[in-house]
Amino acid sequence: MTAAILCSFGMLGACGPNGAGDAGQSDQPASAVATDNNGADSMASRDPAAGEAAQIDDADTELRPVMQAQVVLERLGFGPGVIDGKQGVSLANALKGFQEARDLPVTGELDDATRLALAKWDNIAATRIVTIPKAWGDIPFSPIPEDAAQQAEMPHLGYENLAEKLAERFHTTPEVLAQLNPGTQEPRFAPGQKLRVPNVGADRIDASLVDNKEWLETLRSLGVGTGQPDVVRILVDESEGWLKAFDAQDRLVAMFTVTTGSQNDPLPIGNWEVKGVAYNPHFAFDPKLFWDVPDSEEKQQLPPGPNGPVGVVWIDLSKDHYGIHGTPAPETIGRAQSHGCIRLTNWDAARLALMVSGSTKVVLQK
Repeated sequence: MTAAILCSFGMLGACGPNGAGDAGQSDQPASAVATDNNGADSMASRDPAAGEAAQIDDADTELRPVMQAQVVLERLGFGPGVIDGKQGVSLANALKGFQEARDLPVTGELDDATRLALAKWDNIAATRIVTIPKAWGDIPFSPIPEDAAQQAEMPHLGYENLAEKLAERFHTTPEVLAQLNPGTQEPRFAPGQKLRVPNVGADRIDASLVDNKEWLETLRSLGVGTGQPDVVRILVDESEGWLKAFDAQDRLVAMFTVTTGSQNDPLPIGNWEVKGVAYNPHFAFDPKLFWDVPDSEEKQQLPPGPNGPVGVVWIDLSKDHYGIHGTPAPETIGRAQSHGCIRLTNWDAARLALMVSGSTKVVLQK
């Protein structure tokens, strides 16, 4: 399907962006795009067909069974959050989603039954070697100030350095990239350099399906493909910290770990629906809507970008001032509170944005 829908939003609250559909500067040069009938960047995955042996250059010398499970689960729509080769809440949720969808005992663990079911994708490696595009040397990186007024003066809340951009492209952290590449870490990452990364896949892009070119560049920079299922119902559980997405046959087709609300900004329990999607949204910062910000601060219009307060996308809900959105801090998902909205990693939020439409129902439960 095309990249969801756009709508005009009214006055939005603490979580809500302003300027729906406004796209900021892209930090993914067009020259970095591959030309092999895949609109993704030149570092796109090339998975072997079922039953085929993977053609691997510079095979990993270390077995990484947990990371391998993470990259497979993510391909199947069950997001493990940050891909780091570690057991955690996000991986447990991804396993529960896979187990539920496959009618397996729902344990949230890599038990024998689950390993057997995942064995079909044993030819998907845990890591792969990529070459950082030389065009990335032209990308401007800038530190993001903490002060909202200073952020408002910036043209784009982009990545602060090459390591952060690489980490988001491969759904991990700069620390994991450093571990996969001993002795090579920021600022020693450089365009043209070969690098071992988590084998993030499902990143094939049909550019003809995306009319918004800035959004297309965002999908490339996040390694998010356009081949996503259509979702008619979303269920978010506050206590469990997950989001489930169901298709028209009520099959579970995706599940992500989320951060939902807080004691000061509780999740609005009830039945809602998707009103629209804003890609690379600006953000209307109003101190009066944040319990943890002094009212004496001035309102600000913050520019778009992956390091903006709502990340790369805002999925607007019929409940005023509430939505589903990304984050500048993917490692905090499932671990930190939000200001009432539903927060995912940027790559999971972008993927969900490709699944929903104006007919998607949203149920928020405790």
